[in-house]
Amino acid sequence: MKKTIWKMSLLGSIFACIPVCAQAADTMILLKPDRVFDGQKMQQDWVVLVKNNKIVEAGPMRFKLPADTRVIELKGQSLLPGLIEGHSHLLLHPYNEVSWDDQVLKESRAERVVRAVNHAKATLAAGFTTVRDLGTEGAEYDDVGLKKAIEKGVILGPRMIIATKALVAKGAYGPKSQNPDIDLPQGAAEVSGIEQISHEVRSQIGKGADVIKVYADYRAGRDGEAVPIFSVAEMAVMASIANSGKRQLVAHASTPDGMLRAIEAGASTIEHGDSGTAEVFKRMKEKNVTLCPTLAAGDAIEQYRGWKEGVDPEPARLLAKRQSFKLALQSGVDICMGGDVGVYTHGDNAREMELMVDYGMSAIEVLCSATSLNAKAFGYADKIGSIRSGMLADLIAVESDPSQDIRRVRQVKLVMKDGKIIPN
Repeated sequence: MKKTIWKMSLLGSIFACIPVCAQAADTMILLKPDRVFDGQKMQQDWVVLVKNNKIVEAGPMRFKLPADTRVIELKGQSLLPGLIEGHSHLLLHPYNEVSWDDQVLKESRAERVVRAVNHAKATLAAGFTTVRDLGTEGAEYDDVGLKKAIEKGVILGPRMIIATKALVAKGAYGPKSQNPDIDLPQGAAEVSGIEQISHEVRSQIGKGADVIKVYADYRAGRDGEAVPIFSVAEMAVMASIANSGKRQLVAHASTPDGMLRAIEAGASTIEHGDSGTAEVFKRMKEKNVTLCPTLAAGDAIEQYRGWKEGVDPEPARLLAKRQSFKLALQSGVDICMGGDVGVYTHGDNAREMELMVDYGMSAIEVLCSATSLNAKAFGYADKIGSIRSGMLADLIAVESDPSQDIRRVRQVKLVMKDGKIIPN
């Protein structure tokens, strides 16, 4: 009996020791760049100290450096918060490779997920440590598995804010069949009526959606033109259910009426906003709704159609987009950085930032949009988007000063996500 008790006591001591013995020592990293963009402005003579996965110090070197701190010199470089892509589709790839219809109808979900793994890796390598992924476009809930695989460390990729399937009005979306007797698989969840809307929103939340996306308008008019496809009351139900679960409703909308309906219903962001007017943007400003203009998607599509940038006159669609973007700037509405990447190549996310400057924003404004503004607009400002004590250690270093030349954000020298340096 005594012998048994002794064995149990010894085993108890061993098991009691395991948590202590297995506990890893704190990892401390000091980053020493030439300058630091804190999410609002460029700071000189700053360093950033990271402990495990958090920023613990950011500012002039006026603190005692803990023993065994790893020091990383970033000569000639700028340190930024990890960039935030505001509108992506990791389960799509460029339409000049395979059309949207054929991706939805002819590519297996297994193929699409394998592609998405590569897309996620390319996005992170480009310095985008977070993406708001706004719809799987026919790939069901595969963004949920992709997000979990990244979180578990199975694959490399950015943090994901996911919308799962998105919502469309019955009969309004695609792909479309020329034969009315055939119902093709759709690129989003079709709903009709309040009851179906409520069920679908709750289902998506239950499956893992971080945000609910609705197509407030689409090309469903008599002659194929974009028209509103949901009423204010229908979208208000979506917003109410989403908000009660601390989630946002975001709206694809390109027409003034579709935008206004979504704004009044309680959408947090308007995606695209191609035909926005001064009156629409004024209402967005009043209701604190953010615009995600997706300039790069329209630019890419026109090039796929044959437009040669710098050679041919700018297409009417892009000239109109410039005008609406100018009106948005004049209104003072918040503008987030999101390009609808997936329409064009993943990893080329900086294309949107460059176009935002070309369309009239300053480089520092674009840097804010891609970091602190996006974080605030999406509801994550307490975790990402800024360099200050207590924030998650999502950081990137780029060559020279991107506040003077936005193209510098392409010259990524270091990517840190959750306090871990990502290998090249």
